[in-house]
Amino acid sequence: MTDPYDLIVIGTGPGGYVCAIRAAQLGLKVAVVEKRATFGGTCLNVGCIPSKAMLHASELYDEANHGFAAMGIEVKPKLDLKTMLAFKDEGVKGNTDGVAYLMKKNKIATHHGTGKIIAAGKVEVTSESGEAQVLETRAIVIATGSDVARLPGLDIDEKAIVSSTGALELPKVPKKMIVVGAGVIGLELGSVWRRLGAEVLVVEFLDRILPGMDGDVAKSFQRILEKQGFTFKLGHKVTGAKKSGSGLKVSIEPAAGGDSESIDADVVLVAIGRTPYTEGLGLADVGVELDKRNRVVVGEHYQTNVAGIYAIGDVIAGPMLAHKAEDEGVAVAEILAGQAGHVNYGVIPSVVYTFPEIASVGKTEEELKAAGVDYNVGKFPFTANGRAKANRTTLGFVKILADAATDRVLGAHIIGANAGELIAECCVLMEFSGSAEDLARTCHAHPTLSEAVKEAALSVAKRAIHM
Repeated sequence: MTDPYDLIVIGTGPGGYVCAIRAAQLGLKVAVVEKRATFGGTCLNVGCIPSKAMLHASELYDEANHGFAAMGIEVKPKLDLKTMLAFKDEGVKGNTDGVAYLMKKNKIATHHGTGKIIAAGKVEVTSESGEAQVLETRAIVIATGSDVARLPGLDIDEKAIVSSTGALELPKVPKKMIVVGAGVIGLELGSVWRRLGAEVLVVEFLDRILPGMDGDVAKSFQRILEKQGFTFKLGHKVTGAKKSGSGLKVSIEPAAGGDSESIDADVVLVAIGRTPYTEGLGLADVGVELDKRNRVVVGEHYQTNVAGIYAIGDVIAGPMLAHKAEDEGVAVAEILAGQAGHVNYGVIPSVVYTFPEIASVGKTEEELKAAGVDYNVGKFPFTANGRAKANRTTLGFVKILADAATDRVLGAHIIGANAGELIAECCVLMEFSGSAEDLARTCHAHPTLSEAVKEAALSVAKRAIHM
C-alpha cells in the first residue's frame, strides 16, 4: 500500500489528464492510472489528433491536385502514403509526450496498468505482466472514455472491416470504401480517403446526414460532399460483409425493409458511434449505478451514488466530445478542492473537420421550433465575404439564431473554411448571454472570414451590409 492520495483519476484522455492537472494545481495529491503505454486516451492516440493530421495532409494534397493551378502554382503532387502516415504519427507523439511532460511538471504520480475499483477509496492497478498493487485515495474519478460501437454482421478486424482506429492505419488507398454511418467520424475519415483517391459510399440508417446538427447545414453539406465525389445511401442499413477474392461483398437493404443488394468494396469503415467504456472497472461490485446505455449515473457535482466516486467525459451522459470532458475534469477537480466547479452545457461547440468545416453551438432551428421558442434568423453566405472570395473558399454560410423578444443569441451554425475557429466568438458571446446586436456592433478586422459572423448577426435585424 502507498500513502493515500487525495485523488486518483482512472484514464488519461482529455478529461482525465486535465482533471489531474487542475487538481494538482489546487494543491491535491494526485495519481493517474492509464492502461496504454502513452497518455492522452483515444483522442490523442487514435482519435482527434491523428485524424486531424490526416485531414490536414489530405486536404493539402487535394488542393495541390485541384486548386493550385488556378492560383498560378504548377505542381504535380505524388502521394507517399507511408510518409503521410509517419507525419500523422509524429503529431501523435508530440502530443502524448507533451502530456507526459505535464504529469511530471505537476508532480502527478503515474501508474500504467488496468485500473479496477475494489472499494470506495481503493483502486487496484494490474500491470501488463499481471503484477497488482492497491492504491488508496480520498476520491476516485472515472475518466475511461468510450469504445467503438459495434454492428452485428460486421466483425471489425482493422484490415478490411475497420473502426476509426484501423481507418487511420490503412497501408494503401482503397479503390472503394463503404462508410457505415453519416456522423462526424464517418464523414471526416471518408473525406481523408476520398481526397487520396478512394470512391466513398456512405450508408446511413436515417434519412439525413449528421443527425442532431442543424438541418439547413446538413442539407447544404450533403450537396457539397456529393460534388466532392461522395455518394450516399440514406435510409439504408448494412447487414453483413463477406470476403470475396481480395475484397468484400457488402449486403445493404432499406432501413424500412425491402430487397437486399450486394455491393463490392475494398474496405468497410464502421462509424456508427461510440459506447461508454465501463467494463472491467468493478463498478457492479462496488454498487456504482449505470443507466440503460451503460453510462455512469452522476449528480450535478459528478458524484455517483457511491460516496467518493465521480465520473466525467464519455462515460456519463452528454455529447462525447473531448472539450466537454476537459471542462468536466476542471469542474470536478475544483469541486473536490472546495470550489464551485461548473460546466455550461448550453455552450459546448461541436465541429466537423472536413472541408469545408462545420461548427455549431447552442440550439438548432429544429430544437427551437420543438420547444415553441419564437426566434429570428440571420444568415450570411461566404460568397459575399471579401476574404473568402480572395481565397477561393466561398462554400457555406454563417447562421445566427436569436430570441425574437430579447435578441439573445440561442445558437450559431457555420459551414465554411475555418468554421471551427470562427465558432469561438459565438461561444464567448453566448457565455455572457450576448445579443445578436452585441455581435453585430463588435468591430471585426477586414478582410477576414470572421466578418461573415458579424454580417450574419446584422442579418438577424435584416441590415446586413454586404448582401
